Amino acid sequence: MKIRKILLTTDLSEEAERAFGPVAELALGTGALVTLLYVVPDLHVAPHGAPLAPPVSAPEVDDLVKEALGQIEAQRLNLPEELPVECDVARGEDPARAIAVYAHKHGHDLIALSSHGRTGFRRLILGSIAEAVMRHSDVPVLVFPKAKD
Repeated sequence: MKIRKILLTTDLSEEAERAFGPVAELALGTGALVTLLYVVPDLHVAPHGAPLAPPVSAPEVDDLVKEALGQIEAQRLNLPEELPVECDVARGEDPARAIAVYAHKHGHDLIALSSHGRTGFRRLILGSIAEAVMRHSDVPVLVFPKAKD
């Protein structure tokens, strides 16, 4: 498998950065380009006063996209300077599906992400983005688990 483009996802948390070091090492070793991606939740709603109109994005989504792009640029500084990195923000109702679609659409060879390691009730309620990305993706997924305590 030749790796030319790696999609490195982030939820802007410190836990997401756990994957940065190993992905940077892999990308530098293979000459791959890294795309650092954040997905802004974009839940479509019926326009106020027009319940029969088609759903639209909430008005604040554009501001959230701009804010997220700034935060991703800041996280990018935690990757080696010599590593070619693009930063991008996607929108989606389902982050896992948005990640899988983005990777396919932009020709990525690998998706890399950190798992938060939730178990039990918290996992049941909050779900697992990593698990859902693996279910939706036609691109290989590399998951970095939470370190054992």
